[in-house]
Amino acid sequence: MSYWFPRLYDHLMGPLEQKKFRRIREKLIGKAKGKVLEIGSGTGINFPLYDQADQVVAIEPEPLMLKQSLNRIRQAKIPIEVIEAGGEQLPFADHVFDTVVVTLVLCTIPNPLKALQEIRRVCKVDGQILLFEHVKIDHQVLGSLQDWLTPVWKRLCDGCCLNRDTIHYIKEAGFKIHSIEKYYKGIFITIEARNQYY
Repeated sequence: MSYWFPRLYDHLMGPLEQKKFRRIREKLIGKAKGKVLEIGSGTGINFPLYDQADQVVAIEPEPLMLKQSLNRIRQAKIPIEVIEAGGEQLPFADHVFDTVVVTLVLCTIPNPLKALQEIRRVCKVDGQILLFEHVKIDHQVLGSLQDWLTPVWKRLCDGCCLNRDTIHYIKEAGFKIHSIEKYYKGIFITIEARNQYY
């Protein structure tokens, strides 16, 4: 990760978070129950929103973002532990989490399928997965524009891919999708899925 990105992230995203994303996050995070794993917790923007969970274990690979998130732990209503780790190799036993939360992070993970397979491994059978992500738009012109912009965007924003087909990866990992909600012409989506085995 670059030197400047973790330091400026909250300042750059603040207006968007307050005006656009706050309500989306509140609605999604409010559904997290039991023992929760949050993938890529960043600066801890979700921490104050957990109110139905028993506890949250969060992972974050960037040390500076992890350090910045400690302030938001004090604002949380439930116990939160943050561990320095990446999503592609989770340091947990099989089937221990009731809910896994992933918000605006699959776009940056180099191997999203591997991360989702790891999420499936640590999530309990019939556990829930709650995601808020930006995805490639199902529109010929705008989707092509995302493809064209992605190489430059990745360099500017520490690996963020504008054109990820996240729904495809979720299905390929073996999750059963129960609902999808689209926001802002389908650029952003929330997904509720289950770790159901057949």
